[in-house]
This record gives sequence, structure tokens and C-alpha cells, in this order.
Amino acid sequence: MPAASSAAVIMTVGVLALQGDFAAHSVRLAELGAEVVEVRYASQLDQVEGLILPGGESTTNLILLDREGLWARLRDFAGQRPILGTCAGAILLAREVTNPSQPSMAAIDMRIERNAYGRQIDSSIRLVQPEQAFADRTAEGPLEAVFIRAPIIRSVASGVEVLLRDKDDPILVEQGRHLAATFHAELTSDPRLHQLFLSKVRSN
Repeated sequence: MPAASSAAVIMTVGVLALQGDFAAHSVRLAELGAEVVEVRYASQLDQVEGLILPGGESTTNLILLDREGLWARLRDFAGQRPILGTCAGAILLAREVTNPSQPSMAAIDMRIERNAYGRQIDSSIRLVQPEQAFADRTAEGPLEAVFIRAPIIRSVASGVEVLLRDKDDPILVEQGRHLAATFHAELTSDPRLHQLFLSKVRSN
């Protein structure tokens, strides 16, 4: 599939750029034809049609979000526009966070456990066979998933659709306009997750 096909209509998409691997997300979005805004201030949310919350360190995320006055604005944004959260970003989107508990946006009705895959040395790359709901909207074939101190989604409500699993654990879920992945798709050459997110931004 040609990269530009997922963004035939040019969209402006934000990537929260306070810490973590935001640069890799920005590169992938640009490759797919989107205009990218690296969001560091609350006012920049008015410029974007969708937002990626990248990986990083969850506690640091909360401190920086509060310091920059972004926390309340992110909650408002989630009520109107699509968000993709990866790793620590997925934690921010959850209804409930454990190990330990922390404030979250409750944008996706799931319970997530921080650092459940272990420490940095337990990081891994795995090939995952998508659920049919994901394959039908992207392309067939296994997807490479990079896990770095990753959280585990322990439970999801009935309104949440699981698009990818690692064994029995959901690793990519969707609820309404939002997506949450416990892995780092931006660190692989596979564009399908970002293509799916751009399709949600476009349809929204």
C-alpha cells in the first residue's frame, strides 16, 4: 500500500512532545502525508485534528502535563477528537491504572497495569497476528510489536474492541474515536497502526 494513500486528505496531527519517543511518531506521520505539530503547550491543541500520546515514563508524564497546564485541555480534547496512546500514552487513556495507581483520562474503559512486562532488560520484539477487525481495515499479515517496560491491559469493558492480542492479553484496543497500544509501533517499519489512526482522524 503506498504510504500517501492513508492521508489522501492532508490532516494536521499532533504528537505530545514533552518526553519519550515523540520524534519517531512525528517521522512516521510525516511519511504518511500528515502535517505534524509537536505539542508542548495547551494552545497548540487547537491546531490539530488528532493527537498521539507517545511512550515515556508515566510519572514524569503527569508532572509535565500538570506543569504545562495540559491536563484539563487533554480531557476536553479527548471528548472531541481522536487520540492514539502508545505504552505510557495508553496508560494515560485508561479508566483505571494499577502498579501503582495514578490519575488518568478515562477515555478508554480499560484497566491497565504499569510495567507489567518487567524491567528495561525484559524488553522484546514480537510478531503478532492481528484480530480480523484490524486486518479488515489495514492489511493481512503479522505485525511487529516492540515492548519496552510495557504495561498490560488487564481488562476491558464491553464497549472496547480488541484489535491485537499477545497470547491472551490485549495489546491494541479501540473505543469510539480512540486507540491504545501497549507496544511501540513507531519503532518498526510497519505503518499500519498509524494508517489506522489517520483513517480515524479523517473520518472524525
